[in-house]
Amino acid sequence: MSVEGLAADRAMLGRTSTAERVAVILRARISEGYFEPGDRLSEKQITEQLDISRNTLREGFRLLTHERLLVHKLNQGVYVRVPDVADLEDLYRVRKHLECSVVRDVVAPPAELRRLTAAVDEGRRALDSESWRALGTANIAFHEAITALAGSPRIDELMRSVLAELRLVFHVMKSARQFHEPYLERNREILAALSDGDGALAEQLLSAYLEDSERQLVEEYDHVIADRAGNPALA
Repeated sequence: MSVEGLAADRAMLGRTSTAERVAVILRARISEGYFEPGDRLSEKQITEQLDISRNTLREGFRLLTHERLLVHKLNQGVYVRVPDVADLEDLYRVRKHLECSVVRDVVAPPAELRRLTAAVDEGRRALDSESWRALGTANIAFHEAITALAGSPRIDELMRSVLAELRLVFHVMKSARQFHEPYLERNREILAALSDGDGALAEQLLSAYLEDSERQLVEEYDHVIADRAGNPALA
């Protein structure tokens, strides 16, 4: 766990520090892997870095616990949550409903494809530079951009929450290349179908993509969680 650099995020708090803004900062840090699954979050260090009160931080913790990103352990403190296989399967259940329903409704080239195109391009640059964390971030951005085609702030918020929780799984796996590189070309194929206004093809491609991704992740994650349970140093 590293709290270094949090002081630079103070500007995000504005003049009136709020728990919601604290939650935004910590959510981003968790998603980016600065705080990893199983890490204990130090109230003292974080309050000092962000220059906030403990009450404000605890409220931020409460919000992120509700989002399933943190867990409070009695008499031990607050930890970044380690999802289990059932969590992973449920996350994909939600993704299939959200993402496939959005592309299914596409009957003409969407007016706004810049986010999708940018995510594919960023993924290619990350691959070329062998920046595997950036590749994972680009892939997450691609799927956020898919649901953004619906034009619904509520769907956007739900998808952000789902993908933030999913990133906990990838941080446990610690192999972004293995789970993102094979799907970069498939992202490009989905983008091409959407650019042609072919929502039916995009749904077909996306459905197969998510099925394959879930199968691969569940199989590998099950082994990783079992290893963590058998090794207290990893739990």
